[in-house]
Amino acid sequence: MRYLYSFLVWISGGILWIVALFSPKIKLFQQGRRDVFGKMETALKGKENLIWMHVASLGEYEQGLPVLEKLKSEYPDYTFLLTFFSPSGYEVKKNSSITDLVYYLPLDTLKNANQFIQLAKPKLAIFIKYEIWPNYLHALKMNDIPSLMVSCMFLEKQIFFKPWGGFMRKSLNTFNHFFVQNETSKSLLNQIELTSVTVNGDTRFDRVAAILDSDNNLDFMNTFKQDALCIVAGSTWPEDMAVLLPFINQNEGDVKWVIAPHTIKPEAIEKLLVQIKKTTVTYSKLGNSDVSQADVLIVDIIGLLTKIYSYADIAYIGGGFATGLHNTLEPAVFGIPVVIGPQYKGFDEAEALVNANGIISIASKHELETTLSQLLTDASFRKETGDINARLLKSSKGATDEVIRYLKTIL
Repeated sequence: MRYLYSFLVWISGGILWIVALFSPKIKLFQQGRRDVFGKMETALKGKENLIWMHVASLGEYEQGLPVLEKLKSEYPDYTFLLTFFSPSGYEVKKNSSITDLVYYLPLDTLKNANQFIQLAKPKLAIFIKYEIWPNYLHALKMNDIPSLMVSCMFLEKQIFFKPWGGFMRKSLNTFNHFFVQNETSKSLLNQIELTSVTVNGDTRFDRVAAILDSDNNLDFMNTFKQDALCIVAGSTWPEDMAVLLPFINQNEGDVKWVIAPHTIKPEAIEKLLVQIKKTTVTYSKLGNSDVSQADVLIVDIIGLLTKIYSYADIAYIGGGFATGLHNTLEPAVFGIPVVIGPQYKGFDEAEALVNANGIISIASKHELETTLSQLLTDASFRKETGDINARLLKSSKGATDEVIRYLKTIL
């Protein structure tokens, strides 16, 4: 089965080169893997103690970051290697100073996995959330290198828990320990006789808690917001804007809007500018505009949204009408109400905050108008809703410390 799996991965790699001719993202995916082993061989000369962390993309990076930061503090003499599967993660973080080496993970063939492990020789491998690559895990096991999963979640519908999922179950058996987000995940693993499991929640709570201690001051936001209430719509898709735009255009109150679209291509920004009927500026053209006189600020750059949330009185998080909900924890940690679309099932943190009434889910333009109108006009309701988020996030910290305590027993 392993050889069949490796052959299929190899065939997929060939197909991706063809797809890369038509897809810029897949082109990055393929080209970024071209000389990973050559770069590793040069960079790792003389490196003896190495810890390897693998993540899929940016979301998993945010989960792994608190663990990585703590490990660097505890083991300053170690080398830290971070790998990404997705271009959307690697291309943003390839120059990150938090780790020593950042690469794409070569495709999961037997040859690649063995070559990668022989070059890296990690003392420990950490996989975040969903990343389960059978050949890499097999190579780690064969070389007696401990591995663990952090902030992972499991669902009954996954292949590991099906009668035909034996090959993938063997991959799970290579892990020394699982740190899972909920009791359901632990129960599912126990059912397939995996008992080295700790329920410790999500390390992202530790990540976002650290945001409160950061310097979140932005001069342009101070000038833009002034004394008005501010609604920040983060990671929005066209489906979100279809619900938001009528309210933005019709609302007559003293409200400032920040819109940070998920897609910041020039044509998408131009389309949005045409649709907004209020005085609007874009971040990229602030030097040519008086931001203090604008009603709407469109953030057409990556990397500022987290700090911008600190200026919000209310946040709307995109994806709940489209491809999947984006990060709700970053705004919630600032103790503000969060509004989302109807599709949030499967996002544990969002479900918990919806159930606690700190996040409000809406399913239509009318519901959005009703919800935002109440939040804008009722200061007590706005504060109470935001306080729920602040309390829940504060009480959910600590997952990272539990992981570190375990790692100290094996390093």
